Amino acid sequence: MPFITNSKAKEQVDIFYEDYGSGQPVILIHGWPLSRKSWEQQVWKIVEEGYRCISYDRRGFGTSSSPWDSYDYSALASDLNTLIEELDLKNAVIVGFSMGGGEVVRYLTDYGSTRIAKVALISSIIPLVKQKPDNPAGVPEDALDGIIGALQKDRAGFLKEFSKGFYNFKENEGERISQAQLDYDFTIASFASPRATIQTALAWMHTDFRPELKNVTVPTLIVHGDADATVPIETSAKQAAEGIEDNIFKIIKGAPHGLNVTHPDELNELLISFLKK
Repeated sequence: MPFITNSKAKEQVDIFYEDYGSGQPVILIHGWPLSRKSWEQQVWKIVEEGYRCISYDRRGFGTSSSPWDSYDYSALASDLNTLIEELDLKNAVIVGFSMGGGEVVRYLTDYGSTRIAKVALISSIIPLVKQKPDNPAGVPEDALDGIIGALQKDRAGFLKEFSKGFYNFKENEGERISQAQLDYDFTIASFASPRATIQTALAWMHTDFRPELKNVTVPTLIVHGDADATVPIETSAKQAAEGIEDNIFKIIKGAPHGLNVTHPDELNELLISFLKK
C-alpha cells in the first residue's frame, strides 16, 4: 500500500495516497469529513484525459494515520508538501474540495508556487466560513459551536444527518443521488478519527484566509453551486473570486455542496477544460 511519511511533523504522520495515470500531475484534496474516495467520479475522467491523478487521505481520515494533535492548516499543508516533494511533482495542479481549499491556499502561503502550475477550488470554504461583522453572510458562531457539540455528544448521529445537507437531500423528490450513496458517505465519515473530525472542523470553522488570497498567484478555477446550503456561496466562492486576481469563476446552477457527486458531468467538463488551457 502506498504511503508517504511526514517525518518533519510534530508526530510522524503516514499519508495514504493513490496514484494513477501519467502526464501532468493533478492532486485531489478531499473535503470534510470524507476521504479520497469522494473523488470517485473525477479520478477516472482525469486519468482518461491523459493526466496523472493523485488523491490522498487527510491525516486522521481514510487510511492515513491519526495523530492526537496538529490539525491546523499549516500542519495539513505540510503533509501535502511532503507528498509533492517525495513524489518529486512539478508543474502540478492542486484541486481542493470544501475544506481542501484551505490546504491549497495554505500550501501556497507556506511553500510558494514553484512546483504548482494551477489550482482549483471546488465548493471551497475559502476564504472564511464564520460570520463576522465584516463577513455577515458567514455561518453564525453559535451554529458552528452546535456542530462541535453534536460531534462530541453523538458523532455518528450527526454525521448521518450531515450528509443529507451535503446534497440537499430530501426523500421522494427525484434525487440525483441514492440512499446508498448517503450510506457510503456515512461509512467513510464514521470510521474517521473522532479526534481528527473535531479538530479539523475547528480549523475550517475558524481560519480566516482572506489575508492569504494574495498568495494565490497561479491560474485558479473556482467552482461553486448556487444551491450550496453547507458553504454559502456569498461567503466563499464570490469572495474568493474577488480576492484572487487570476481566476475563472463558474457557478453550477442548482448544485448543492456535494456537486462532485450530484453534478459530476458538469464539474468534470469545467475541470478538464481548465486543465487543458
